[in-house]
Amino acid sequence: MLHTRLPLFVFTASLLGLVSCANDSGLPTSASSESVKRFTLLHTNDNHGRFWHNEEGEYGMAARKTLIDQLRSQAEQQGHAVLLLSGGDINTGVPESDMQFAEPDFKGMSLLGYDAMALGNHEFDNALDILAKQQAWSNFPFLSANIFQKSTGEHAFQPYEIFEKQGLTIAVIGLTTTDTSKIGNPEFIGHLEFAEPSRVTAQVIDTLTNTTQPDITIAVTHMGHYIDANHGINAPGDVTLARNLPAGMLDIIVGGHSQEPICMEAANVAKSDFQPGDACQPDQQNGTWIVQAHEWGKYVGKAEFEYQNDQLTLMSYELIPVNMQRETRHADGSTSKALAQPEIAKDPQMLAFLQPYQDKGDKQLSVAVAKLDGRLEGERKFARFEQTNLGRLIAAAQMERVKGDFGIISGGGIRSSIKPGEVSYKDILSVHPFKNRITYVDMKGDEVADYLSTIASFPPDSGAYCQFYGVELTLIQGKAENIRIQGQPLDVNKTYRFSINSYNAAGGDGYPSLKQHPGFVATDTTDAEVLKHFFIKHQRVNAADYAPQGEIQYQ
Repeated sequence: MLHTRLPLFVFTASLLGLVSCANDSGLPTSASSESVKRFTLLHTNDNHGRFWHNEEGEYGMAARKTLIDQLRSQAEQQGHAVLLLSGGDINTGVPESDMQFAEPDFKGMSLLGYDAMALGNHEFDNALDILAKQQAWSNFPFLSANIFQKSTGEHAFQPYEIFEKQGLTIAVIGLTTTDTSKIGNPEFIGHLEFAEPSRVTAQVIDTLTNTTQPDITIAVTHMGHYIDANHGINAPGDVTLARNLPAGMLDIIVGGHSQEPICMEAANVAKSDFQPGDACQPDQQNGTWIVQAHEWGKYVGKAEFEYQNDQLTLMSYELIPVNMQRETRHADGSTSKALAQPEIAKDPQMLAFLQPYQDKGDKQLSVAVAKLDGRLEGERKFARFEQTNLGRLIAAAQMERVKGDFGIISGGGIRSSIKPGEVSYKDILSVHPFKNRITYVDMKGDEVADYLSTIASFPPDSGAYCQFYGVELTLIQGKAENIRIQGQPLDVNKTYRFSINSYNAAGGDGYPSLKQHPGFVATDTTDAEVLKHFFIKHQRVNAADYAPQGEIQYQ
């Protein structure tokens, strides 16, 4: 039955450095009772299209299948109940997957034997008919208890799933970050409400207590893990969820979204230098274990529990690398990489299943369209913090496409850098995986000043952080001053045209919605197509030509 309880294994500083093997880790030993039930939880999150291994042979679903099959078989031979869960965001990130709507990823997950997944915000990057098709490709449920139909107040998706395994009743509740309403495409999700997770979770657990009475209750979430609940401008995540519920109401949270390995050095202190192969201690908050396995299938998380007398005890935990390389720094300052563990063979059946998808993607994407001198910087740690040459080039390309006076794009819409040398369509789709359409607005100068004040005020370290081209301004106490368009002072009586993608124009990332503005026009051209044609037109692009020169100043 369901109880409000604290697991026996409480996090203390003395537990630091524990390895996952129960016989020498200092973790609790097995209780000698016939009533003891054992449970192994396997988990991943934030797949983002990585069905295939990278150029160095790291991760990939074929090796993941070999590992998961081994772990599941070992656990079942020991009489364990086994669940394999995903923290969501299967979509968006690799062109070979994106252009096939993640078909290889979802079908691959079915072959891997996933039991359930949380709906992530990127599951809404496409229209909902695509999500329905992805569900049809999958033999496991997509869960989210906190997404509702605005028109009816009903759950928009399956809220939870009940599993009966090895004499255990296990409830798995899905949750999705409320930021989806802001960072998701409003054209696809405008009819959905993303409700506050802890309130919904308490209601669902109350229902389960009166009906199913599960032994173990798990939330599989896509909300992010923020140390000591310091979520900044992000919506509250897993730590807040655990703290907002009665102690131990949730036994386990299997998370995603923040794309990190949750490995703790002490209470509310993360291990900052985690490398593949290191021991990993999950977080514990208010009697709830919180786990997350970084991203892309780089690791499979494995937690072993014992359940006895209504108590759930964590016996061991590890993040098992999937052919990940570990970096070693030598005395002379040089570094080298080597596999963190013996190589995991790629499952031949899975490899054969995925190969046609990879070949199809490669064929369509690998043709060069232009040459690039210098690197165009689009890494998250730059594009969301400062003006970059790639952000400016994208804005310039979109401005040129609509014959505008300036261009803007949110940093969150830039998903990769472009290396020097030949530029392929694959490189371009890595930058723009979302298939947003290009739009433009004709707006009077006084409106432009107000609009620029708003979008320039979005803070760094957010997807909303704005990249500009053709604009100079100084932001002073939330107001854009000294505005110049194409080098000329802003004329409040003049009409200006600026480019913006359909996502931001519809209110994505919290931008002011422009769709009802009388000067708003939506084109049928996508951001990736515009960038591709820009490279084809110019043929040889010099990254230095788009380097920021201090046009945007903050005071």
